[in-house]
Amino acid sequence: MKFTLSWLKDHLDTNASVDEIAEALTDLGLEVEEIVNPADRLKDFTLGYVKHAEKHPDADKLRVCRVDTDEGELQIICGAPNARDGITVVVCKPGMYIPGLDLTISVGKIRGVESFGMMASERELELSDEHDGIIELPSGAVGDKFIDWLAENEPSKVDPMIEIAITPNRPDALGVEGIARDLAARGIGKLKQRDYSPVPGDFDSPIKVTIDEDTLDGAPHFTGRLIKGVKNGPSPQWLQDQLKAIGLRPISALVDITNYMTFDHNRPLHVFDADKVQGNLRVHRAKGGEKLVALDEKEYTLQPGMMVISDDKGPESIAGIMGGAETGCTDETVNVFLESAFWDHVQIALTGRALKINSDARYRFERGVDPEYTLEGLEQATQMILDICGGEVSKVVEAGKAPDHSRAFKLDAERVQSLVGMDIPESEQRQTLTRLGFRLEGEMAHVPSWRPDIMGEADLVEEVARIASLTKLQGKPLPRITDGIPKPVMTPTQRRQSMARRTCAALGYNECVSYTFIDQASAALFGGGDEATQLENPISTEMSHMRPDLLPGLLQAAARNQARGYADVALFEVGPVFHDGEPGHQKIQITGLLVGRNGPKDVHGASRPVDIFDAKADAEAVLAAIGAPAKVQILRDGDAWWHPGRHGKICLGPKKVLGVFGELHPRVLQALDIKGPAMAFTIWPDEVPLPRKSGATRAALELRDLQAVERDFAFVVDEGVEALTLVNAAAGADKALIEDVRVFDEFIGGSLGEGKKSLAITVRLQPTDATLKEKDIEAVAEKIIAKVSKATGGVLRG
Repeated sequence: MKFTLSWLKDHLDTNASVDEIAEALTDLGLEVEEIVNPADRLKDFTLGYVKHAEKHPDADKLRVCRVDTDEGELQIICGAPNARDGITVVVCKPGMYIPGLDLTISVGKIRGVESFGMMASERELELSDEHDGIIELPSGAVGDKFIDWLAENEPSKVDPMIEIAITPNRPDALGVEGIARDLAARGIGKLKQRDYSPVPGDFDSPIKVTIDEDTLDGAPHFTGRLIKGVKNGPSPQWLQDQLKAIGLRPISALVDITNYMTFDHNRPLHVFDADKVQGNLRVHRAKGGEKLVALDEKEYTLQPGMMVISDDKGPESIAGIMGGAETGCTDETVNVFLESAFWDHVQIALTGRALKINSDARYRFERGVDPEYTLEGLEQATQMILDICGGEVSKVVEAGKAPDHSRAFKLDAERVQSLVGMDIPESEQRQTLTRLGFRLEGEMAHVPSWRPDIMGEADLVEEVARIASLTKLQGKPLPRITDGIPKPVMTPTQRRQSMARRTCAALGYNECVSYTFIDQASAALFGGGDEATQLENPISTEMSHMRPDLLPGLLQAAARNQARGYADVALFEVGPVFHDGEPGHQKIQITGLLVGRNGPKDVHGASRPVDIFDAKADAEAVLAAIGAPAKVQILRDGDAWWHPGRHGKICLGPKKVLGVFGELHPRVLQALDIKGPAMAFTIWPDEVPLPRKSGATRAALELRDLQAVERDFAFVVDEGVEALTLVNAAAGADKALIEDVRVFDEFIGGSLGEGKKSLAITVRLQPTDATLKEKDIEAVAEKIIAKVSKATGGVLRG
């Protein structure tokens, strides 16, 4: 949206500078994008007086002039035909930049005679295209600033142009009057009230208007009138200057008046050449296939349902977007039909996009114009036409009526202050809204018709805050709800996830963030892929189901790395997995994946393929970091995607599973194109019991002052007995005294016989009350032997 300072002052009584206005506009939400001030490029030029001019000794068309300036008399060579003594001119002295020539002048010699500057033409100063002679001023004293003379005598030539960015929610700012209203509400001047006086009609309009019943939702209100005997031609200079300043080309008085109303009041209009209109006008929906040559001289084919204005012959205008060329006004136009209508913004937008027409009318109608200004806009445009073009007017022709957009919302002064965080008195809040055009009745604020963006109490708060200026908002610390140390913001689950991420990263894993959607085949490998987790509208066929596990995403990432030559990967992810489509049927997982070797080949170090014990150690480290109990059980019977003999479930009991570690099934690796083997672990942090004490203090460090005792046992068991079964049995012999049990040797064959093996374990006993005596150790040893024999059928090796 572009406008000039003088145009703004037509609506705003203010003495504020351009910089003050620009700063206020940006603070009000109407961001200033550009300011073009012609005075900036003319500020150095001054007035001079030509005392004497004579012919150049070596050139017939050049004259040597002696010019009085603010720096004394200067000799200037000039080739303009009007260069003569006794005229007041604009002097450009050496060192000054000439915008029209794009150069900085200096002292020079022309045909052997020195010249100390130049006298400028209008084109050289970019004031117009006139360059037949130098500027002659009818008044002015030597040494006066040229911009001061222009401001007093030709202000349009030094009128600053301001361009602001308009957000879609502020259609009222697409008119200069709306911008002036915001500035007046801020206190940058006083808004000038416009006078509205209907223009009486002298006769009935021969052109009538009707709106089809099925079009009233898109065209609820249409007004118009005939003006006969107008004289169309160039518009007044002041109107041409204002339009040129904002980049519009003056065309004719009638067209320029409609453009002026569009930018001045955000009221697009259209004028038909009434002599070219056949019969009456009808607002209706196109059947489809109708063709219309518009004012941009392009032919458009209308689609079914588009709103159009037709006469008895056919379509003459694309409603609210662009008029037709056939009934457009020319210099020969003497009778016009002036239209002012209200159109539905959604239907205008759909039609404009379909036809790919960008016009000022469409731009405004699809954002919203004032529905109650339709008739008043017609009257004001009529008066302008009469003042500029003359003529006689008919009575107003009206179809439909202005839609009722009235609404009111409660203004809660205390709520405004609490939301904004500023001390704004209620009287100031009410005054602000009143200046913006709201009508206040008690606590209810009635929204003006030109503000379609105000749709609730929150918008009233925004208006008050916007005018008060949020730049005045002072930062204040939030008050503490309770005394002392505040409670932690993160939940225990969030803290565990954070700690798990830090631990995995410290162990050498790289974090991976994969999609929560995977393909059906991959989901089926991990117990998912059914209808319960299927998406109704998937992004692609490869993202059709919610993931049942984090391993598919990690394995796919590993496959991509292997395909690019990175064979050794360590990835982890923390995120939700889904087992059903219902809310709450999801769990948080911590999953790590190891593929390849534990390190690069090195002459000074050992490099080996990763194994199940790498995954087990990492899983135990993560569990310890998130606060899992130290004593756990390792059980079998994991899910089908784990190798049946090379995995273990970390449990607190048969039904309390904290996690799983092990090697992934070769079938899964083959399906996902992974070169294995691959080791992994999965942990469910929500299954880890929360500590009984929720305080921030740690438990006291417990050190044993009694010496621990270790005893070794070797049991002969069947070859199929698992070492874990033997370890668990030995540890359960005396849970209070036995601190640790570990396997240190396995022997198969020899004198043991077929189908037998020997497992040697070390049992560490840690007393708490008194030093262990030999009889105490023997008693525990008998319990261990009995427990192991019962659980495994093994006997103590002799």
